[in-house]
Amino acid sequence: MVDSQSTPARQRPSIVSISSYLLFLFLALQVISLIITLSTFGKTRDALRAAYADSATDGDQVADVFAVIGIGGSIVLLLLAVVLGVLALFNNQGRNGARITTWIVGGIMVCCVGGGLLSNAAGGFNTGGGSTGDGPSPEEIQRRLEEALPSWVTPVSLLLGVLSLIALIAALVLLALPKANPFFRKQAAGWEPPTPGASYPGNPQVPGQPGYPQASGEPGYPSSGEPSYPPPPAANRPDDTPPTDRPGSNPPPTS
Repeated sequence: MVDSQSTPARQRPSIVSISSYLLFLFLALQVISLIITLSTFGKTRDALRAAYADSATDGDQVADVFAVIGIGGSIVLLLLAVVLGVLALFNNQGRNGARITTWIVGGIMVCCVGGGLLSNAAGGFNTGGGSTGDGPSPEEIQRRLEEALPSWVTPVSLLLGVLSLIALIAALVLLALPKANPFFRKQAAGWEPPTPGASYPGNPQVPGQPGYPQASGEPGYPSSGEPSYPPPPAANRPDDTPPTDRPGSNPPPTS
């Protein structure tokens, strides 16, 4: 088994990279939308107050409620867009869990952005005052807003919403294409033949089996030469006279 560090990285498909770029584009568009909402916050409140000036409804309260809803909605969309941007980074690494989470969060965002576009196309603000006769009609509110806000705000907001929806849907579709599936599939570790000249660790010792240490105090064997033998007994010298008290020890007499 080779080291995981030597295993080559998987090649990321181009559709995954494009999907991440589209998610980053969606995040940038939401930042621009929030900036526009904050820059027109004061003028939107003034227009709503003027529209409800002649009605029994408190114009300040209505203006505050709609302003908070508008800014709060933009902030929530921006936070979800940040989550998608972070998920795009994990998608580039081949995390299948990040891809599934992107589909879930992205589906919620498609509903939110698409619902906002439909609301703007239907006439924008609608408080129900026109139907009860207690407040201005939606057409009157829209006219007041168009007079108070710069002329570029409405078309730019619609353009940002359309581009955001297209980028988000395209990013989700690219992640769902079959070509992206192998990149997000977990790869099993495979065996590779050893590389000539590479060093590999020895076989590990079986757990529970002790080694065999050398016995202490056991002499080793001589490195060279024959083993030594005891010297032969020395020959009798002339002065070494055998004892006379043993039988057969005296020499025979000479004649």
